[in-house]
Amino acid sequence: MLEDVPGWLGKALRNVRAGHAKLAIARLGDEGILHRDGFVLRSAAFDQGEELDPSFTADEEDAVAPPLEWTAPPAGAAELVLIVEDADSPTAEPFCHWLVWGLAAQQGKLLEGEAPPRVGKNAFGNSEWLLPDPPADHEPHDYVFQLFAVDRPLPLLPGATRADVLAAMEGHVVGAAVLTGTYGRSDEDDLGWDEDDGG
Repeated sequence: MLEDVPGWLGKALRNVRAGHAKLAIARLGDEGILHRDGFVLRSAAFDQGEELDPSFTADEEDAVAPPLEWTAPPAGAAELVLIVEDADSPTAEPFCHWLVWGLAAQQGKLLEGEAPPRVGKNAFGNSEWLLPDPPADHEPHDYVFQLFAVDRPLPLLPGATRADVLAAMEGHVVGAAVLTGTYGRSDEDDLGWDEDDGG
C-alpha cells in the first residue's frame, strides 16, 4: 500500500506505487543516506523515469544491460553494490533483475553490456542481467536501479542470492542513489510472460 512507501523515498521516485515499499532501498535506506554528499546514479541511455530502450529488454535477441555511471560515494564507503528490481512485479518480493557487488568505492561506470566484478542470482536463479519482460496487459513497470555504498566489502561469493546480499548489507549502508527506467510492451510484443513470473 502507498502508505508503506517511506516519504523520503516517494520524493525521489516518480509515480510512486505500493510495490516501491518492497524495494531494497526501502528496507536498507533512509532520508540521510539517499543521494548523500551528492551521490548520484545516471545512465547515458535513459533519464530518471524514462523508458528503457528495447535493446536492454527481452524484446531484442542480443539485448544487454544498460550503461550506468555514478559520482563519488560518501566518505566511509569501501565498496558499491548495485541492485535492480521491478517494483511492479506481482510477487511477494521485488523481481530481482541484477545483483552486483565488488564495485570500487569511487566515481565510476559500467559500460553497456559490461560484465561486473561479482554477480549474484537474479529472480530466475541466473547470475546475469535479467532482461525486463513485463506482461503485455500491464502498465509499464518501474525498473529501479539502486546503488549502495557500504562501509565494508561484502563477504559473499559470486552466485549469492538477493537475501544473502541484503543480509550482508544490513547496518553497513553509508550512501545510496536511485535511478528508475520504465518498460511496457504491446500485445504484439508479448513473449509468453507467465503471471507466476515477475517482469
